[in-house]
Amino acid sequence: MELTFVPLYAVLVSLAAVPFILLSSGKPNLREFWTILAGVIKFLLVLTLIPAALEGRTIELTLFEIAPNLPIELHADPFGVYFAIVASGLWIFTSFYSIGYMRGHKEKKQTRYFASFAVCLSSTIGIAFSGNLLTFLLFYEMLTIATYPLVIHSENKEAIRAGRKYLAYTLTAGLLLIAAVGITYSLTGSLDFQPGGIFGDVDLSNTMAVSLFLLYLGGVGVKAGIMPIHSWLPSAMAAPTPVSALLHAVAVVKSGVFGIIRVVHYVFGPEVMGNFGLNEILMVIAGVTIIVASLLAFAQDNLKRRLAYSTVGHLSYIVLGAALLTPLGLTGSIMHISAHATMKITLFFCAGAIMVNLHKKNISDLNGIASVMPWTMGAFVIGSMGLAGLPPINGFVSKWFLGAGVLEGGMMLPLIILIISGLLNVGYFFPIIHRAYFRKGGKELEGHTEASPFMVVPIVITATASVVFGLFPDLFFHFFELASGIAETVFKTL
Repeated sequence: MELTFVPLYAVLVSLAAVPFILLSSGKPNLREFWTILAGVIKFLLVLTLIPAALEGRTIELTLFEIAPNLPIELHADPFGVYFAIVASGLWIFTSFYSIGYMRGHKEKKQTRYFASFAVCLSSTIGIAFSGNLLTFLLFYEMLTIATYPLVIHSENKEAIRAGRKYLAYTLTAGLLLIAAVGITYSLTGSLDFQPGGIFGDVDLSNTMAVSLFLLYLGGVGVKAGIMPIHSWLPSAMAAPTPVSALLHAVAVVKSGVFGIIRVVHYVFGPEVMGNFGLNEILMVIAGVTIIVASLLAFAQDNLKRRLAYSTVGHLSYIVLGAALLTPLGLTGSIMHISAHATMKITLFFCAGAIMVNLHKKNISDLNGIASVMPWTMGAFVIGSMGLAGLPPINGFVSKWFLGAGVLEGGMMLPLIILIISGLLNVGYFFPIIHRAYFRKGGKELEGHTEASPFMVVPIVITATASVVFGLFPDLFFHFFELASGIAETVFKTL
Protein backbone atom coordinates (compact mmCIF):
# COMPACT_ATOMS: atom_id res chain seq x y z
CA MET A 1 0.00 0.00 0.00
CA GLU A 2 1.43 3.36 -1.04
CA LEU A 3 1.87 5.59 1.99
CA THR A 4 0.68 8.68 0.09
CA PHE A 5 -2.92 7.49 0.06
CA VAL A 6 -3.07 6.30 3.68
CA PRO A 7 -4.43 9.64 5.02
CA LEU A 8 -7.24 9.49 2.47
CA TYR A 9 -8.06 5.88 3.31
CA ALA A 10 -8.05 6.76 7.02
CA VAL A 11 -10.59 9.53 6.41
CA LEU A 12 -12.85 7.48 4.14
CA VAL A 13 -13.05 4.13 5.92
CA SER A 14 -15.71 5.21 8.45
CA LEU A 15 -17.71 6.97 5.72
CA ALA A 16 -17.63 3.73 3.74
CA ALA A 17 -19.07 1.93 6.76
CA VAL A 18 -22.11 4.25 7.00
CA PRO A 19 -24.19 2.54 4.24
CA PHE A 20 -23.49 -0.88 5.81
CA ILE A 21 -24.54 0.44 9.23
CA LEU A 22 -27.77 1.83 7.81
CA LEU A 23 -28.54 -1.37 5.87
CA SER A 24 -27.98 -3.44 9.04
CA SER A 25 -30.59 -1.54 11.02
CA GLY A 26 -32.57 -4.69 11.83
CA LYS A 27 -29.47 -6.68 12.79
CA PRO A 28 -27.80 -4.94 15.77
CA ASN A 29 -24.85 -7.34 16.01
CA LEU A 30 -24.00 -6.85 12.33
CA ARG A 31 -24.49 -3.09 12.62
CA GLU A 32 -22.06 -2.87 15.51
CA PHE A 33 -19.64 -5.16 13.68
CA TRP A 34 -19.32 -2.59 10.88
CA THR A 35 -18.76 0.14 13.46
CA ILE A 36 -15.96 -1.74 15.22
CA LEU A 37 -14.39 -2.95 11.98
CA ALA A 38 -14.19 0.57 10.54
CA GLY A 39 -12.69 1.89 13.78
CA VAL A 40 -10.02 -0.82 13.93
CA ILE A 41 -9.05 -0.42 10.25
CA LYS A 42 -8.80 3.36 10.68
CA PHE A 43 -6.57 2.98 13.72
CA LEU A 44 -4.27 0.52 11.95
CA LEU A 45 -4.00 2.87 8.97
CA VAL A 46 -2.99 5.74 11.25
CA LEU A 47 -0.38 3.56 12.96
CA THR A 48 1.38 3.02 9.62
CA LEU A 49 2.11 6.77 9.55
CA ILE A 50 4.03 6.81 12.84
CA PRO A 51 7.52 6.01 11.40
CA ALA A 52 7.31 8.91 8.94
CA ALA A 53 6.02 11.24 11.67
CA LEU A 54 8.90 10.30 13.98
CA GLU A 55 11.31 11.18 11.19
CA GLY A 56 9.62 14.57 10.84
CA ARG A 57 8.24 13.76 7.38
CA THR A 58 4.86 14.83 6.05
CA ILE A 59 2.77 12.58 3.80
CA GLU A 60 1.05 14.88 1.28
CA LEU A 61 -1.88 14.26 -1.04
CA THR A 62 -3.72 16.87 -3.13
CA LEU A 63 -7.27 15.74 -3.89
CA PHE A 64 -8.45 18.53 -6.21
CA GLU A 65 -8.42 22.31 -6.63
CA ILE A 66 -11.61 24.32 -6.21
CA ALA A 67 -9.78 27.34 -7.69
CA PRO A 68 -6.17 28.11 -8.70
CA ASN A 69 -3.92 27.80 -5.64
CA LEU A 70 -6.87 26.67 -3.51
CA PRO A 71 -6.55 22.90 -3.23
CA ILE A 72 -8.28 20.43 -0.96
CA GLU A 73 -5.27 18.57 0.35
CA LEU A 74 -4.34 16.13 3.07
CA HIS A 75 -1.04 16.40 4.93
CA ALA A 76 -0.21 13.78 7.54
CA ASP A 77 2.42 15.82 9.40
CA PRO A 78 3.67 14.80 12.87
CA PHE A 79 1.10 16.94 14.70
CA GLY A 80 -1.77 15.58 12.60
CA VAL A 81 -0.60 12.00 13.11
CA TYR A 82 -0.38 12.59 16.88
CA PHE A 83 -3.96 13.83 17.02
CA ALA A 84 -5.18 11.06 14.72
CA ILE A 85 -3.64 8.37 16.96
CA VAL A 86 -5.48 9.76 20.00
CA ALA A 87 -8.82 10.12 18.22
CA SER A 88 -8.84 6.84 16.29
CA GLY A 89 -7.48 4.78 19.20
CA LEU A 90 -9.97 6.01 21.78
CA TRP A 91 -12.79 5.72 19.28
CA ILE A 92 -12.49 1.95 19.31
CA PHE A 93 -13.13 1.86 23.06
CA THR A 94 -15.94 4.39 22.71
CA SER A 95 -17.59 2.14 20.13
CA PHE A 96 -17.50 -0.92 22.41
CA TYR A 97 -18.73 1.20 25.30
CA SER A 98 -21.56 2.56 23.14
CA ILE A 99 -22.84 -0.96 22.55
CA GLY A 100 -23.16 -1.61 26.27
CA TYR A 101 -24.62 1.83 26.98
CA MET A 102 -27.14 2.01 24.13
CA ARG A 103 -28.41 -1.52 24.72
CA GLY A 104 -28.31 -1.27 28.51
CA HIS A 105 -30.21 2.01 28.46
CA LYS A 106 -32.56 0.73 25.73
CA GLU A 107 -31.97 3.83 23.61
CA LYS A 108 -34.05 4.39 20.48
CA LYS A 109 -32.68 5.18 16.99
CA GLN A 110 -29.43 3.36 17.60
CA THR A 111 -28.75 3.00 13.87
CA ARG A 112 -28.80 6.77 13.39
CA TYR A 113 -26.53 7.06 16.39
CA PHE A 114 -23.86 4.69 15.06
CA ALA A 115 -24.05 6.16 11.55
CA SER A 116 -23.56 9.70 12.88
CA PHE A 117 -20.72 8.44 15.05
CA ALA A 118 -18.95 7.08 11.97
CA VAL A 119 -19.29 10.40 10.11
CA CYS A 120 -17.91 12.24 13.15
CA LEU A 121 -14.87 9.98 13.17
CA SER A 122 -14.15 10.64 9.50
CA SER A 123 -14.53 14.37 10.07
CA THR A 124 -12.10 14.29 13.00
CA ILE A 125 -9.42 12.44 11.05
CA GLY A 126 -10.00 14.87 8.18
CA ILE A 127 -9.30 17.74 10.58
CA ALA A 128 -6.14 15.98 11.78
CA PHE A 129 -4.83 15.53 8.25
CA SER A 130 -5.94 18.87 6.76
CA GLY A 131 -3.07 20.35 4.82
CA ASN A 132 -4.43 23.88 4.72
CA LEU A 133 -7.06 26.14 6.23
CA LEU A 134 -9.57 25.46 3.46
CA THR A 135 -9.49 21.70 4.01
CA PHE A 136 -9.58 22.25 7.77
CA LEU A 137 -12.66 24.46 7.42
CA LEU A 138 -14.43 21.84 5.29
CA PHE A 139 -13.96 19.01 7.80
CA TYR A 140 -14.51 21.33 10.79
CA GLU A 141 -17.99 22.22 9.57
CA MET A 142 -18.65 18.61 8.59
CA LEU A 143 -17.97 17.65 12.21
CA THR A 144 -20.42 20.30 13.41
CA ILE A 145 -23.26 18.94 11.27
CA ALA A 146 -22.50 15.27 12.00
CA THR A 147 -22.50 15.86 15.76
CA TYR A 148 -25.91 17.54 15.84
CA PRO A 149 -27.97 14.29 15.59
CA LEU A 150 -25.96 12.92 18.49
CA VAL A 151 -26.58 15.95 20.70
CA ILE A 152 -30.37 15.78 20.11
CA HIS A 153 -30.45 11.97 20.24
CA SER A 154 -32.93 11.79 23.15
CA GLU A 155 -35.28 14.19 21.29
CA ASN A 156 -36.74 15.57 24.51
CA LYS A 157 -37.08 19.31 25.15
CA GLU A 158 -33.74 19.53 26.92
CA ALA A 159 -31.92 17.76 24.09
CA ILE A 160 -33.58 19.88 21.39
CA ARG A 161 -32.66 23.08 23.23
CA ALA A 162 -29.09 21.83 23.64
CA GLY A 163 -28.91 20.99 19.93
CA ARG A 164 -30.14 24.42 18.89
CA LYS A 165 -27.66 26.07 21.21
CA TYR A 166 -24.88 23.87 19.86
CA LEU A 167 -25.69 24.82 16.26
CA ALA A 168 -26.08 28.51 17.11
CA TYR A 169 -22.62 28.61 18.64
CA THR A 170 -20.75 26.36 16.22
CA LEU A 171 -22.29 27.61 12.97
CA THR A 172 -21.65 31.21 14.01
CA ALA A 173 -18.09 30.20 14.78
CA GLY A 174 -17.90 28.67 11.30
CA LEU A 175 -18.83 32.02 9.74
CA LEU A 176 -16.10 33.76 11.73
CA LEU A 177 -13.62 31.13 10.60
CA ILE A 178 -14.64 31.59 6.95
CA ALA A 179 -14.04 35.33 7.28
CA ALA A 180 -10.64 34.76 8.91
CA VAL A 181 -9.58 32.31 6.22
CA GLY A 182 -10.67 34.71 3.45
CA ILE A 183 -8.72 37.63 4.96
CA THR A 184 -5.67 35.40 5.45
CA TYR A 185 -5.70 34.40 1.76
CA SER A 186 -6.04 38.02 0.65
CA LEU A 187 -3.04 39.01 2.78
CA THR A 188 -0.69 36.07 2.16
CA GLY A 189 -1.89 34.32 -1.01
CA SER A 190 -1.56 31.05 0.90
CA LEU A 191 -3.67 28.92 3.23
CA ASP A 192 -1.08 26.21 3.90
CA PHE A 193 -0.18 25.26 7.45
CA GLN A 194 3.52 26.01 7.99
CA PRO A 195 5.52 25.45 11.20
CA GLY A 196 6.36 28.95 12.38
CA GLY A 197 3.44 30.56 10.55
CA ILE A 198 2.67 32.12 7.18
CA PHE A 199 2.56 35.82 8.18
CA GLY A 200 6.30 36.31 8.54
CA ASP A 201 6.71 38.39 5.37
CA VAL A 202 3.39 40.25 5.63
CA ASP A 203 3.31 43.86 6.82
CA LEU A 204 0.51 43.62 9.36
CA SER A 205 -0.81 46.59 11.31
CA ASN A 206 -1.52 46.07 14.99
CA THR A 207 -5.25 46.56 14.42
CA MET A 208 -5.33 44.02 11.60
CA ALA A 209 -3.27 41.45 13.55
CA VAL A 210 -5.48 41.68 16.65
CA SER A 211 -8.74 41.73 14.68
CA LEU A 212 -7.75 38.76 12.55
CA PHE A 213 -6.57 36.80 15.56
CA LEU A 214 -9.87 37.42 17.37
CA LEU A 215 -11.74 36.20 14.29
CA TYR A 216 -9.75 32.98 14.38
CA LEU A 217 -10.23 32.69 18.12
CA GLY A 218 -13.97 33.03 17.69
CA GLY A 219 -13.87 30.45 14.90
CA VAL A 220 -11.97 27.69 16.68
CA GLY A 221 -12.46 28.81 20.28
CA VAL A 222 -16.11 27.73 20.47
CA LYS A 223 -15.22 24.07 20.08
CA ALA A 224 -12.23 24.62 22.39
CA GLY A 225 -14.63 25.76 25.11
CA ILE A 226 -12.91 29.03 25.98
CA MET A 227 -14.96 31.49 28.00
CA PRO A 228 -17.30 33.24 27.39
CA ILE A 229 -18.21 31.14 24.31
CA HIS A 230 -18.34 27.84 26.19
CA SER A 231 -21.90 27.48 27.43
CA TRP A 232 -23.03 25.13 24.65
CA LEU A 233 -20.74 22.50 26.14
CA PRO A 234 -22.38 21.94 29.57
CA SER A 235 -25.80 22.14 27.85
CA ALA A 236 -24.78 19.32 25.49
CA MET A 237 -24.71 16.98 28.49
CA ALA A 238 -28.33 16.23 27.56
CA ALA A 239 -26.84 13.80 25.03
CA PRO A 240 -26.13 10.12 25.84
CA THR A 241 -22.92 9.59 27.81
CA PRO A 242 -20.91 8.08 24.90
CA VAL A 243 -21.69 11.31 23.02
CA SER A 244 -20.42 13.26 26.03
CA ALA A 245 -17.22 11.24 25.79
CA LEU A 246 -17.11 12.07 22.08
CA LEU A 247 -17.64 15.77 22.76
CA HIS A 248 -15.25 16.08 25.70
CA ALA A 249 -12.45 13.61 25.13
CA VAL A 250 -12.10 12.46 21.55
CA ALA A 251 -13.43 14.62 18.75
CA VAL A 252 -15.21 17.94 19.07
CA VAL A 253 -13.39 19.86 21.78
CA LYS A 254 -10.06 18.26 20.89
CA SER A 255 -10.59 19.47 17.32
CA GLY A 256 -11.06 22.92 18.84
CA VAL A 257 -7.78 22.96 20.76
CA PHE A 258 -6.04 21.27 17.82
CA GLY A 259 -7.29 24.18 15.73
CA ILE A 260 -5.99 26.74 18.22
CA ILE A 261 -2.51 25.21 18.12
CA ARG A 262 -2.65 25.21 14.32
CA VAL A 263 -3.65 28.90 14.30
CA VAL A 264 -1.08 29.97 16.89
CA HIS A 265 1.93 28.02 15.62
CA TYR A 266 1.15 27.19 11.98
CA VAL A 267 -0.75 30.29 10.79
CA PHE A 268 0.45 33.26 12.87
CA GLY A 269 3.62 31.68 14.25
CA PRO A 270 5.40 32.41 17.57
CA GLU A 271 7.20 35.50 16.23
CA VAL A 272 4.07 37.28 15.00
CA MET A 273 2.12 36.19 18.08
CA GLY A 274 4.79 37.69 20.34
CA ASN A 275 5.37 40.88 18.34
CA PHE A 276 1.72 41.91 18.51
CA GLY A 277 1.03 40.59 22.02
CA LEU A 278 -1.52 38.10 20.69
CA ASN A 279 -0.20 35.42 23.02
CA GLU A 280 -0.91 37.68 25.99
CA ILE A 281 -4.55 37.98 24.92
CA LEU A 282 -4.73 34.20 24.66
CA MET A 283 -3.04 33.66 28.03
CA VAL A 284 -5.51 35.95 29.79
CA ILE A 285 -8.48 34.17 28.22
CA ALA A 286 -7.03 30.74 29.04
CA GLY A 287 -6.15 31.69 32.61
CA VAL A 288 -9.61 33.11 33.33
CA THR A 289 -11.26 30.05 31.79
CA ILE A 290 -9.16 27.63 33.86
CA ILE A 291 -10.03 29.29 37.19
CA VAL A 292 -13.66 30.22 36.54
CA ALA A 293 -14.56 26.82 35.05
CA SER A 294 -13.00 25.08 38.05
CA LEU A 295 -15.04 27.23 40.44
CA LEU A 296 -18.25 26.58 38.48
CA ALA A 297 -17.58 22.85 38.69
CA PHE A 298 -18.06 23.02 42.47
CA ALA A 299 -21.65 24.21 42.03
CA GLN A 300 -22.72 21.22 39.90
CA ASP A 301 -24.47 18.33 41.61
CA ASN A 302 -25.09 16.59 38.29
CA LEU A 303 -22.02 14.42 37.69
CA LYS A 304 -21.83 14.94 33.94
CA ARG A 305 -22.14 18.73 34.29
CA ARG A 306 -19.32 18.77 36.85
CA LEU A 307 -17.22 16.79 34.38
CA ALA A 308 -18.25 19.23 31.63
CA TYR A 309 -16.95 22.27 33.52
CA SER A 310 -13.81 20.32 34.33
CA THR A 311 -13.37 19.81 30.60
CA VAL A 312 -13.76 23.54 29.93
CA GLY A 313 -10.95 24.24 32.38
CA HIS A 314 -8.62 21.54 31.15
CA LEU A 315 -9.01 22.48 27.50
CA SER A 316 -7.58 25.86 28.42
CA TYR A 317 -4.50 24.13 29.84
CA ILE A 318 -3.82 23.19 26.23
CA VAL A 319 -4.61 26.72 25.06
CA LEU A 320 -2.35 28.21 27.74
CA GLY A 321 0.52 25.92 26.73
CA ALA A 322 0.19 27.07 23.12
CA ALA A 323 0.14 30.72 24.22
CA LEU A 324 3.38 30.45 26.23
CA LEU A 325 5.38 30.47 22.96
CA THR A 326 8.05 28.21 24.46
CA PRO A 327 9.14 24.75 23.24
CA LEU A 328 8.43 23.10 26.60
CA GLY A 329 5.08 24.86 26.85
CA LEU A 330 4.03 23.61 23.42
CA THR A 331 5.26 20.11 24.30
CA GLY A 332 3.12 20.14 27.45
CA SER A 333 0.15 21.47 25.51
CA ILE A 334 0.36 18.69 22.94
CA MET A 335 0.92 16.07 25.63
CA HIS A 336 -2.19 17.25 27.47
CA ILE A 337 -4.30 16.53 24.37
CA SER A 338 -3.67 12.81 24.82
CA ALA A 339 -3.47 12.87 28.64
CA HIS A 340 -6.76 14.68 29.09
CA ALA A 341 -8.37 12.43 26.47
CA THR A 342 -7.64 9.17 28.30
CA MET A 343 -8.51 10.58 31.72
CA LYS A 344 -11.69 12.41 30.78
CA ILE A 345 -13.05 9.60 28.61
CA THR A 346 -12.55 7.33 31.63
CA LEU A 347 -14.56 9.65 33.86
CA PHE A 348 -17.41 10.00 31.38
CA PHE A 349 -17.45 6.24 30.85
CA CYS A 350 -17.78 5.89 34.65
CA ALA A 351 -20.63 8.40 34.77
CA GLY A 352 -22.47 6.49 32.05
CA ALA A 353 -21.96 3.13 33.75
CA ILE A 354 -23.32 4.54 37.02
CA MET A 355 -26.36 5.95 35.26
CA VAL A 356 -27.17 2.78 33.30
CA ASN A 357 -26.50 0.43 36.21
CA LEU A 358 -27.81 2.40 39.19
CA HIS A 359 -29.89 5.11 37.44
CA LYS A 360 -28.05 7.80 39.39
CA LYS A 361 -27.03 11.12 37.81
CA ASN A 362 -26.32 13.34 40.81
CA ILE A 363 -23.23 13.36 43.01
CA SER A 364 -25.38 13.63 46.15
CA ASP A 365 -26.82 10.18 45.36
CA LEU A 366 -23.50 8.36 45.02
CA ASN A 367 -22.99 7.34 48.66
CA GLY A 368 -21.37 3.92 48.95
CA ILE A 369 -21.46 2.99 45.26
CA ALA A 370 -17.84 1.77 45.32
CA SER A 371 -19.09 -1.28 47.22
CA VAL A 372 -21.16 -2.45 44.22
CA MET A 373 -19.11 -0.92 41.36
CA PRO A 374 -15.49 -1.33 42.52
CA TRP A 375 -13.91 -1.43 39.05
CA THR A 376 -15.81 1.62 37.87
CA MET A 377 -14.98 3.70 40.92
CA GLY A 378 -11.38 2.53 40.94
CA ALA A 379 -11.07 3.88 37.40
CA PHE A 380 -12.80 7.09 38.52
CA VAL A 381 -10.14 7.56 41.20
CA ILE A 382 -7.38 7.20 38.61
CA GLY A 383 -8.96 9.75 36.25
CA SER A 384 -9.55 12.21 39.08
CA MET A 385 -5.99 11.89 40.38
CA GLY A 386 -4.61 12.46 36.90
CA LEU A 387 -6.67 15.58 36.25
CA ALA A 388 -5.53 16.95 39.62
CA GLY A 389 -1.96 16.44 38.39
CA LEU A 390 -0.91 13.69 40.80
CA PRO A 391 1.74 11.14 39.75
CA PRO A 392 2.00 8.56 38.31
CA ILE A 393 -0.98 9.40 36.03
CA ASN A 394 -0.29 10.93 32.60
CA GLY A 395 -1.90 14.23 33.67
CA PHE A 396 1.11 14.80 35.90
CA VAL A 397 3.49 14.47 32.94
CA SER A 398 1.69 17.00 30.74
CA LYS A 399 1.28 19.47 33.62
CA TRP A 400 4.98 19.11 34.45
CA PHE A 401 5.92 20.22 30.95
CA LEU A 402 3.38 23.03 31.04
CA GLY A 403 4.94 24.26 34.27
CA ALA A 404 8.42 23.91 32.79
CA GLY A 405 7.25 25.90 29.76
CA VAL A 406 6.08 28.71 32.04
CA LEU A 407 9.48 28.87 33.73
CA GLU A 408 11.23 28.64 30.36
CA GLY A 409 9.40 31.81 29.35
CA GLY A 410 10.34 33.58 32.60
CA MET A 411 6.72 33.90 33.76
CA MET A 412 5.16 33.22 37.15
CA LEU A 413 1.44 34.05 36.93
CA PRO A 414 0.59 31.12 34.60
CA LEU A 415 2.40 28.78 37.01
CA ILE A 416 0.32 30.10 39.91
CA ILE A 417 -2.83 29.51 37.85
CA LEU A 418 -1.80 25.91 37.18
CA ILE A 419 -1.13 25.28 40.88
CA ILE A 420 -4.45 26.84 41.98
CA SER A 421 -6.29 24.88 39.32
CA GLY A 422 -4.74 21.63 40.53
CA LEU A 423 -5.99 22.35 44.06
CA LEU A 424 -9.45 23.19 42.73
CA ASN A 425 -9.45 19.88 40.83
CA VAL A 426 -8.82 18.10 44.12
CA GLY A 427 -11.63 20.12 45.67
CA TYR A 428 -14.33 19.14 43.18
CA PHE A 429 -13.24 15.55 42.43
CA PHE A 430 -12.27 14.10 45.79
CA PRO A 431 -15.63 14.68 47.53
CA ILE A 432 -17.12 12.37 44.90
CA ILE A 433 -14.55 9.71 45.80
CA HIS A 434 -15.23 10.26 49.52
CA ARG A 435 -18.95 9.70 49.00
CA ALA A 436 -18.36 6.55 46.98
CA TYR A 437 -15.93 4.93 49.41
CA PHE A 438 -16.53 6.36 52.87
CA ARG A 439 -20.26 7.00 53.10
CA LYS A 440 -22.82 4.28 53.60
CA GLY A 441 -25.14 3.61 50.69
CA GLY A 442 -28.86 3.04 50.86
CA LYS A 443 -30.87 -0.13 50.37
CA GLU A 444 -31.28 0.68 46.68
CA LEU A 445 -27.72 -0.61 46.15
CA GLU A 446 -28.63 -4.10 47.31
CA GLY A 447 -28.55 -6.69 44.55
CA HIS A 448 -26.54 -4.49 42.16
CA THR A 449 -23.20 -5.42 40.67
CA GLU A 450 -20.93 -3.90 38.02
CA ALA A 451 -22.30 -2.70 34.69
CA SER A 452 -22.05 -4.68 31.44
CA PRO A 453 -18.56 -5.91 30.43
CA PHE A 454 -19.01 -3.87 27.23
CA MET A 455 -18.81 -0.83 29.51
CA VAL A 456 -16.50 -1.97 32.31
CA VAL A 457 -13.72 -3.32 30.08
CA PRO A 458 -13.25 -0.01 28.15
CA ILE A 459 -13.33 1.85 31.48
CA VAL A 460 -10.55 -0.32 32.90
CA ILE A 461 -8.48 -0.12 29.71
CA THR A 462 -8.61 3.68 29.42
CA ALA A 463 -7.84 4.07 33.14
CA THR A 464 -4.91 1.68 32.81
CA ALA A 465 -3.68 3.57 29.76
CA SER A 466 -3.69 6.78 31.83
CA VAL A 467 -1.35 5.13 34.33
CA VAL A 468 0.88 3.41 31.78
CA PHE A 469 1.33 6.58 29.71
CA GLY A 470 2.08 8.45 32.93
CA LEU A 471 4.86 6.02 33.81
CA PHE A 472 6.12 5.48 30.24
CA PRO A 473 4.99 8.32 27.91
CA ASP A 474 6.76 6.74 24.92
CA LEU A 475 5.90 3.11 25.59
CA PHE A 476 3.42 2.48 22.77
CA PHE A 477 2.86 5.38 20.39
CA HIS A 478 5.90 7.60 21.03
CA PHE A 479 3.64 10.34 22.40
CA PHE A 480 6.44 12.28 24.09
CA GLU A 481 8.86 11.87 21.20
CA LEU A 482 6.22 13.11 18.75
CA ALA A 483 5.19 16.04 20.96
CA SER A 484 8.73 17.24 21.59
CA GLY A 485 9.58 16.77 17.91
CA ILE A 486 6.60 18.90 16.88
CA ALA A 487 7.66 21.70 19.25
CA GLU A 488 11.23 21.52 17.98
CA THR A 489 10.04 21.81 14.37
CA VAL A 490 7.92 24.88 15.15
CA PHE A 491 10.60 26.77 17.07
CA LYS A 492 13.60 25.91 14.91
CA THR A 493 12.09 28.12 12.20
CA LEU A 494 12.63 31.21 14.36
